[in-house]
Amino acid sequence: MVENKPWLTALAHLVLILGVIAVAFPVYVALIASTRAPDEFMSGLIPLVPGPHALQTYWELLTTGASTSGAPPLGPMMLNSLVMALIIATGKIAISILSAFAIVYFRFPFRQFFFWMIFITLMLPVEVRILPTFKVVADLGMLNSYLGLTVPLLASATATFLFRQFFLTVPDELLEAARVDGAGPMKFFRDILLPLSQTNIAALFVILFIYGWNQYLWPLLVTTDTGYYTIVMAIKRMADVADGLPYWNYVMAAAVLSMLPPVLVIIVMQKLFVKGLVETEK
Repeated sequence: MVENKPWLTALAHLVLILGVIAVAFPVYVALIASTRAPDEFMSGLIPLVPGPHALQTYWELLTTGASTSGAPPLGPMMLNSLVMALIIATGKIAISILSAFAIVYFRFPFRQFFFWMIFITLMLPVEVRILPTFKVVADLGMLNSYLGLTVPLLASATATFLFRQFFLTVPDELLEAARVDGAGPMKFFRDILLPLSQTNIAALFVILFIYGWNQYLWPLLVTTDTGYYTIVMAIKRMADVADGLPYWNYVMAAAVLSMLPPVLVIIVMQKLFVKGLVETEK
């Protein structure tokens, strides 16, 4: 039995408030730093109120870029990151849900063997197989292209495993009813499994979108043309200055801008995301 005591409620709220402050304070400092002059944070004192340079800093980053830090305009780079994240998220989900559907509902030789071969690839992330993957991409002429940025990252053993586990919980009576009604495999998949998988798809989309948005190492390897740079690469370039100190107002402004699309995706899909993670009964 859960005790209903006022001091326990107050303590729980205090812990939550402290947790929010601990998480949000660095974001607030980054926001404040982006509105200040570049030398104000070098004095050792951190201002806690906004400065007068917010519009100028963000406008320069989005239109002309930070020439002092060697970074092109952030607008096209944010678009590249958005395209990359969307292709990776939708591609991983499409491939994984079809793979899980085939493994669960079709009977063919070595079905479980192929599933475990897919599952074993969890031990081989891009960082482990980066040299052969890069060679294949280079030989196919996919450097400096959206295909090179996304295709090597499309397969997902984790998503395949999660969809497989969910499909195993779907009652067999639904499959039998679909057969009685004359529905073929793809109609059963489209009309029954896809609607039932809506919350799982939403939860995976949020996770995979953030995964694709935050990619740094692979885009760094396959892009030499500034037209295919991503926002994460821009932040790294601005923070690494060979001579002199970084322009922290530009760095912090880029960090704030890079947080906006993932936060927007989470806000829009919050209900489905939480439901997909905690729902146990379908």
